[in-house]
Amino acid sequence: MSTEVVLVSRDDDIATVILNRPEKLNALTKPMWQRLGEAMNALSTDDGLRCVVVRGAGDKAFAPGNDIAEFEHDRRNAAQARAYGKIHLPALAAVRECRHPTVALIKGICVGGGLEIASACDLRICGVSSRFGIPISRLGLAAGYEEIRTLLNVAGRAGTLELLLEGRVIGADEALQKGLVTRVVADNQVEAEAYATARRIADGAPLVARWHKKFIRRLDDLRPLTAEELDEAYRSYDSEDFQIGYRAFLAKTKPKFRGR
Repeated sequence: MSTEVVLVSRDDDIATVILNRPEKLNALTKPMWQRLGEAMNALSTDDGLRCVVVRGAGDKAFAPGNDIAEFEHDRRNAAQARAYGKIHLPALAAVRECRHPTVALIKGICVGGGLEIASACDLRICGVSSRFGIPISRLGLAAGYEEIRTLLNVAGRAGTLELLLEGRVIGADEALQKGLVTRVVADNQVEAEAYATARRIADGAPLVARWHKKFIRRLDDLRPLTAEELDEAYRSYDSEDFQIGYRAFLAKTKPKFRGR
């Protein structure tokens, strides 16, 4: 495995982003957050991509949160934590706002900052032995607005408060019930299911996937929709992909979308 803290690979129209500190269960550091943000921003501009899979290196963990050893020199006080946040929060936003659909492939532990990253992905697929939580209260620290927003988007108000206030680490079945994960499969099937999911997404019309992500993000904003926004979905009828999809449907063949 490379010494790079975040790896990026590509198989045709599916990219994989790997949190790469397996010797530390992929515990997150400032350089990892920096590289994660850079990688996700770069992938977001690649119109040839259809889906991004985010995972941890190895089989033991997605990520257990931030490396506590780093607190000694990078997060000892509010000023240092604020500087850290200027790297951490944009990286989290880069995952959440990626133009392409994102799938978190979760093996083992997914806690703290790891859960934040997974929650920022569109879909989350884990194994039956995976564990989830955000026990930040045990450190005497508060999660910020943007970190909480990421959890609220998947677990809702009650689920997020339960995780933050109790600090429990929960199993995969309870995580599924709370909305933290999309699907639970056998541990030895996580990778196959995550990439099968990515392939199903990648085989769909990419413009439509990007529109749907954009529309859902906009619906988080309570401002009234404008006439132009309400009209935007109709633009899909003028796309080449609609013509391809329509003709393939009539011919009972698999469409090969071009993203235009």
